[in-house]
Amino acid sequence: MRAWTLALPLLFACAAASAAPRAEVTVLEAGHIYTSDPAQPQVKAIAWGRDGRLLAAGDPAVLVKQYPHARRISLPNATLLPGLIDAHGHVMGLGWALLQANLVGSGSKQEVLARLQAFEKTLAPGAWLTGSGWDQNDWPDKAFPTAADLDAAFPDRPVWLERIDGHAGWANSAALKLAVARQPKMSDAGWQPEGGRIERTAGGQPAGVLVDGAMPLMHAVMPAPDQATRERALSLAVETAVRNGLTGVHDMGTSREDLALMRQFADQGRLPLRIDTYADGDSGALADLCANGLYTHAGGRLKMGGVKLYMDGALGSRGAALLQDYSDDHGNRGLLVTEPVAYAKAVAKAKSCGVQVATHAIGDRGNRIVLDTYEKTLGADRTRDHRWRVEHAQVLSPEDLPRFAPLGVIASMQPTHATSDMPWAQDRLGPQRILGAYAWHQLLDSGARLALGSDFPVESPDPRLGLYAAVTRQDRAGQPPGGWLPAQKLSLSEALRGFTADAAYAGFDEQQVGQLKAGLHADFVVLDQDPFAVPESALDELRIRSTWVDGEAVYQNKQ
Repeated sequence: MRAWTLALPLLFACAAASAAPRAEVTVLEAGHIYTSDPAQPQVKAIAWGRDGRLLAAGDPAVLVKQYPHARRISLPNATLLPGLIDAHGHVMGLGWALLQANLVGSGSKQEVLARLQAFEKTLAPGAWLTGSGWDQNDWPDKAFPTAADLDAAFPDRPVWLERIDGHAGWANSAALKLAVARQPKMSDAGWQPEGGRIERTAGGQPAGVLVDGAMPLMHAVMPAPDQATRERALSLAVETAVRNGLTGVHDMGTSREDLALMRQFADQGRLPLRIDTYADGDSGALADLCANGLYTHAGGRLKMGGVKLYMDGALGSRGAALLQDYSDDHGNRGLLVTEPVAYAKAVAKAKSCGVQVATHAIGDRGNRIVLDTYEKTLGADRTRDHRWRVEHAQVLSPEDLPRFAPLGVIASMQPTHATSDMPWAQDRLGPQRILGAYAWHQLLDSGARLALGSDFPVESPDPRLGLYAAVTRQDRAGQPPGGWLPAQKLSLSEALRGFTADAAYAGFDEQQVGQLKAGLHADFVVLDQDPFAVPESALDELRIRSTWVDGEAVYQNKQ
């Protein structure tokens, strides 16, 4: 599911739309309109006012009679869905991925080298060569690469390549030399950074791959991007999002500086979608929330009310914290990126500041620590409307799976993770633990609420791929027949709710977006096909005609 394209540029309709005077009321009629509103699941028309808020949804004749002077839009062969919300993405991460060498889907180290050599031609002499998206699980030998694999092609230029999950990076010797000069302990065969791992040669020297808490050792010696490059990254990211039908994103791990950039875009009218940001751990952004209160931009498209914390690493790089050894790596139980006492302190701090907590947890041990900490910290407040979240909730023990609903904890999950990981996930976990992995329907059946997303740029930002994966549990070639662990499939209605109403709920936005009903923003996506009428195998190929936010088209497909 990771072979996603980065084709740009994008043509926006929002500039032209904002230049023209808006009608007092607009009535849009379509062949099918799915609202995600249980009280009125399907209508034929919606009406909204100049402020971009929906006035009504229902029968076209009734709305036209009610608003006889309204501007009318007729889309008899189109289908409308509520604006799709990605409940877990990395906006600036997507922008940086679009500016780097794209290694997604590379089938070997040789293919990685070929892509890097082509990309290097665009770089100035001495500039770092950066890229992202490699996955050793897709290569014939499935072993971590080494600096030596890069050195012959790039003996002098520093190279740093982040793994597909963002939890490991691969450096050449030129880059490692710079990192070791800054932190000489890296050359000590017995030293490992807290919450991370340096892969080492037989002689104890850094082999080239840095996992989780070791990655900042490289980040510390890389040149910081200038303001123009940062703006370009954000611009590319939001353009890509709306081109894929997204009207909202929950940005997981937003720094104080990145929030300032997004605020600049919001001030300038350059945010074509809504971004709910979550502060990047116990850092400056959380301190700002505690000092100044939760943040909401006056324009309604940007806010920060939560904090994203980390418990463990990722399954693909064997950094997810497990209760027992990895089935394919005995003696290894993964990594705790945050020490539990420090984690509990950060959770308590967020609670005292009235900040929503969202925590990355992949392994069954990581998830247990998070649930235990939530339960202890919330105490008698567990019944209040806190909406704390577990991001990924990827591997759960049978004892922990039923704990989400009673604690009021939201499972924020990414359907394409399952279809990307299925070729090797059971190798990591074995035949028993895999039954509690990517367990979407078990969580739904337990009464938990699912908020769905992609974790872009780890996966494609295209929510059609998420809907397809959720419903089929197959890759895009239709494998395996019948789907992987098919009991965990979601219905299309359940999957769509996870990308609309329940994603909105997870961000405290259900009074603003997530459904097409009176009082909410007129955020929606227009499709050529009715997703409920096409075969499940065609959900990933639905054609997006346009994306609308506040009743204005922010993307129109010109093809």
